[in-house]
Amino acid sequence: MSMFPDSSTTRRVGLEYSTEDRALFSFFNTVYAWMAVGLALTGVVAYGVSTYHPLLRLVNGPLGMIIGLGAFIIAIAAQGVAMRIGAAAGTALYLLYAALIGVLISAIFAIYPMVTLGSAFLLTAGTFAGLSVYGFITKRDLTRIGSILVMCVWGLILATIVNYFVASTAFSWLLTYAILAVFIGLTVYYTQYLKNFALANINSPDMLSRVAVVGSLLLYAAFLNLFLSILRIMGDRR
Repeated sequence: MSMFPDSSTTRRVGLEYSTEDRALFSFFNTVYAWMAVGLALTGVVAYGVSTYHPLLRLVNGPLGMIIGLGAFIIAIAAQGVAMRIGAAAGTALYLLYAALIGVLISAIFAIYPMVTLGSAFLLTAGTFAGLSVYGFITKRDLTRIGSILVMCVWGLILATIVNYFVASTAFSWLLTYAILAVFIGLTVYYTQYLKNFALANINSPDMLSRVAVVGSLLLYAAFLNLFLSILRIMGDRR
């Protein structure tokens, strides 16, 4: 008698996903894909601007404040109207925002060597992935914590504007670590928020496509702030 089961009696065991699971995975694939596109666009624009020194000097002056204000308005507008406009229009606003951020942070290519930028990006990617996985699987309700963190963001924005005029090095470092801590929490919260929203609207593909744009924007902003904070902490300027 053979010690091995006959092929006719062997059953193939596979993973079976429900329609809800497939829709949820598809939603997050879209969110992360557009987040990656936005980050890539930001990187390309930032590098391009950094190679054109006259424009780089303008960005580091008053023009930078104007671009920053414009990007902030677009981000708020994209979140506010995403449910009323089509997914394509929302995506266009998101990509415009990503391009403006690329212009705004273009100086990093002049300040930091490529090895530092690459190391900071890889560290950020690993940190972000871990935080996002935790946000997806945790059973703890993060709604209250998330609301507090969102309010902290507004405080950090105000503090950053004040420090632009005060130019305090010590306060600047305090802001760097505060931004890192806040967006660590927000990455977890945003992931859970998007998961819960997707599950609540799992039978509405049109709604999910619109929310995917907002989700991409939220996670893009979280990733970018984590990256810039980690980059500054790592230092090693040219």
